[in-house]
Parts: sequence; structure tokens; C-alpha cells
Amino acid sequence: MIEIKNLEKNYLDEGVETRALKGVSFTIRRGEFVSIMGPSGSGKSTLLHVLSFLDLPTGGLYTFNGREAGTLTDNNLARIRNKEMGFIFQSFNLLSNASVYENVELPLLYSDMEVGKRAESIRKAIASVGLAEKTTVEAGKLSGGQKQRVAIARALVNNPDIIFADEPTGNLDSVSGAQVMEILEKLNQAGHTIVLVTHETYTARYGKRLIRLKDGEIEVDEEIRERRMHQLLK
Repeated sequence: MIEIKNLEKNYLDEGVETRALKGVSFTIRRGEFVSIMGPSGSGKSTLLHVLSFLDLPTGGLYTFNGREAGTLTDNNLARIRNKEMGFIFQSFNLLSNASVYENVELPLLYSDMEVGKRAESIRKAIASVGLAEKTTVEAGKLSGGQKQRVAIARALVNNPDIIFADEPTGNLDSVSGAQVMEILEKLNQAGHTIVLVTHETYTARYGKRLIRLKDGEIEVDEEIRERRMHQLLK
């Protein structure tokens, strides 16, 4: 699904260049659950932004579902983000005064999906995260854990090829965080590809593969096995 070769990302700030990614290379297969970790400044958020087309690389090649990112127009990129990618953010990014239903509907507003099928998809996504009874409730009245579950439903409503989760438990208590991660684990078991960026060890454990970055380079890229988990995640 994803192939990157010698990926680089540089930022220029007041004449000073920062190399956020330094020739990173790896592939992600369909159906994987990949945890990306690293200390602050390691490049993990930059990598997620590039992988999700929220930013473009400075150098190297990025191929998503057989299409090279550098050849795509802005309209192509926007369509892929909307149709083939789902996003879950630490800060939820919900409309507080809108209902759960309306928030989950957002990715479908520019869809040509017929009204009846759209409503079915929205209700199915909401039910999949255990919030069927909250469909008409305003998002601002939900707990943090419930808000993140709404965000997951919104990410699912288009049945995307891949879900990018950026610190999805960062604003949650441990119980709510575990509930969110269990939902992501079940989605992966159902066939969804998950790419998770996290600094939390207990969250990373839900992945089946760990990519750890340090100073813009890959320090570890290995499947997570029980006997190696402590060493990989320490």
C-alpha cells in the first residue's frame, strides 16, 4: 500500500534549514498495524503528515496505492485524503455544536453517495464505536473518550484503505485510552490498515510492528513479538 524510498523533509525558518527526515525508507502492506514512536523532534509527526498527504516531501519517492505522490495534483491529493484515508487526531477536531451524526457525516458532504446509503453508512460507523444511543447528542456534551470514538467513526465512514491516528489517546485517561485502542485493534483485525503515531508505550503495544525514529532516521523497524516487546518499547 505504501512505499517510501530515501524520503527527506527539510524546513526553512528564517534562513535556518532543519532536516526533519533524513532518507527514510520502508513499506507498509495492506492490513498492517504499524506503531511509529520516537522522542520529541525525532520526525514522527512530520512522517505522518507526509504519509497522509498533509505535507509533501522535500526529496525521495512516496508511492501510495501505486501512485507516486509527486505526480499528483492538489485535487488528486484532496480526493485521496477524502476517499482513501481516515484521520484521528489527539484534539478530536469535532464541531462542538454539531451532533454526533453531523460530525460523522462531514467526510461525505461532497460525496455523490445517495442520501439513503449515506445515512446507512453514518449510522453503521457510529454503531461500530458503541455510540448508537448518542447519535443526536451534541459533540461538545460528550466525554473525551466518547469524542475520540466519534472521531474514529468519522474516519471510518468512507471505508478508507488506511487510518492514520496521531496520538489518539493523548488527551484521554488510561481507561478511555484503552477503549479507543481496543476499537482500533478490532478495526485492524477486520482488515483495516492502521498507522499510529504515539509516544506512549502501552498504546504502541497494540501495533504489530514498530518503527522508531531518532533524529529523522529509522532506529528500529521490527515486528512486535512478546519476547522482544520490552526491549523494543523500553
